[in-house]
Amino acid sequence: MVPRYARPAMTAIWEPEARYRIWFEIEAHATEKLGELGVVPPLGAKALWDWWATNPAIDVAAIDAIEAVTKHDVIAFLDWVAQQVGPEARFMHQGMTSSDVLDTTLAVQLTRAADLLLEDLDALLAAIKRRAIEHKYTPTIGRSHGIHAEPTTFGKKLAEAYAEFSRCKTRLEHARSEIATCAISGAVGTFANIDPSVEEYVAEKLGLAVEPVSTQVIPRDRHAMFFATLGVIASSIERLATEVRHLQRTEVLEAEEYFSPGQKGSSAMPHKRNPVLTENLTGLARVVRSAVTPALENVALWHERDISHSSVERYIGPDATITLDFALGRLTSVIDKLVIYPERMEKNLNKMGGLVHSQRVLLALTQAGLERDASYRLVQRNAMKVWESDGQLSLMELLKADPEVAAVLTAEQIEEKFNLDYHFKAIDTIFARVFGE
Repeated sequence: MVPRYARPAMTAIWEPEARYRIWFEIEAHATEKLGELGVVPPLGAKALWDWWATNPAIDVAAIDAIEAVTKHDVIAFLDWVAQQVGPEARFMHQGMTSSDVLDTTLAVQLTRAADLLLEDLDALLAAIKRRAIEHKYTPTIGRSHGIHAEPTTFGKKLAEAYAEFSRCKTRLEHARSEIATCAISGAVGTFANIDPSVEEYVAEKLGLAVEPVSTQVIPRDRHAMFFATLGVIASSIERLATEVRHLQRTEVLEAEEYFSPGQKGSSAMPHKRNPVLTENLTGLARVVRSAVTPALENVALWHERDISHSSVERYIGPDATITLDFALGRLTSVIDKLVIYPERMEKNLNKMGGLVHSQRVLLALTQAGLERDASYRLVQRNAMKVWESDGQLSLMELLKADPEVAAVLTAEQIEEKFNLDYHFKAIDTIFARVFGE
């Protein structure tokens, strides 16, 4: 975790003290249920909760010191709690194994992280929707292969992003549901030394579902899907960030990141206004995606369990969620403050002498009775003249002057094919599909 790219709420989920507090709650709830079942005396759980009610500080350094000797993190924690609580603490961890604590804790942390990320997505969706509606009918050129294609609107571009991040939210909601499981099933997951009702009780207290069958660890296909979902969200962030970067290029300059008073773009060139935020988002997306392959490789553990997954998750759990949280917040700010230049969009749209209307003329010629190949040849012949003139010639005028075209279409019919509004007649339909009626 790099503090530069971290926000407090998400970082707090992964702090050692927060982890130990979840560990305690798991152990105390389990001990409470064991007391109800008569497996341990009720005073065991009472002693734990009485101590907890004093809101004790978690001495991370002391626990680390014990672990330096025991070489086992859960045992170190249990020893430290026993030092604080007294003899009754011996009733903790009855019939449990370390993975019951570790895996359930990770589920809690990832679930809480997902909740923050879902809030982030809501904020991003709200910003995108606002700007999309603002520029619903702002004409701009659509590009394929980076080359002028046909007219679109800047609002439609943002509607595309809204629909994509809506899908991201749905995927994350599903991934959250899959990861929010509790396993308190003992060694190799048979419940030999602990009753299944303990697992059910702890799951209910922590807001988790019961893992239907565990092998001592929660199956890692759940985690693989969770981190794969984060990777897809990161890629969607990069797609929108890349669009902004291209639109900010000097020769395009249809939109750009907000450049605040006092901001400097280059240590050498005072004129520079660079898309540094969206470039940063592109890099952060790579970091989040880097967690996906290790998560997939964690699925195949030996037999009932090994711990090859453990070291991986200590990295990717915090790093992927903290980085994605920061990236979503940054992208929301970029979209919210994005400076948009409709005049430049119009200028670029008209830059190539009307070439962007070529398809309408092609279709008109075919509908007038000309074979498609012949129609294509006539339009392309004139279009290439405009292309080679760098837009100085007019496709409309060349077509009017072309005898073969004029033999099929009148001047008025040709002019009608260059009507910009024609391309926007379905924008309302698209927006209704994306944002609702």
